[in-house]
Amino acid sequence: MSFNSANAIAAAFAITIAASATFATPAAADGQVSWTFAPTERQTAGAVKAGLQIYSLYNGLKDGSIRQKGQGNNAGLAQRGRGNVGLVQQRGDGHSGTLEQNGDGNAYGLFQFGRGARDAVVQSGNGNSGATFTYGW
Repeated sequence: MSFNSANAIAAAFAITIAASATFATPAAADGQVSWTFAPTERQTAGAVKAGLQIYSLYNGLKDGSIRQKGQGNNAGLAQRGRGNVGLVQQRGDGHSGTLEQNGDGNAYGLFQFGRGARDAVVQSGNGNSGATFTYGW
């Protein structure tokens, strides 16, 4: 990750924290907050892909995996192409998440926490990577 990319991420994170503190409102029922990182720079995308591959190896997962801890969760994973790594991980109750990968050499992680998170991710092309983290309430 280049110095400029790291600074941009840090600035975006700081703005998000400041904005949420400034405009704080009571949490509504059935809400969620998500953060998605899908780098376009080849070197950064490669680092994200390597991280997902290491995570997969450490947890004994293959090219595609769905891991659920909780009740009432629904997940789907569809991969079309070669060399893709797709992870859907749900912790909590009542989540719904799908990941569709089209192309070769892609990597993506969908991580859902809390309860009632809803995500549908489609990744197309070759050599792309990314991750989405969602917390639902």
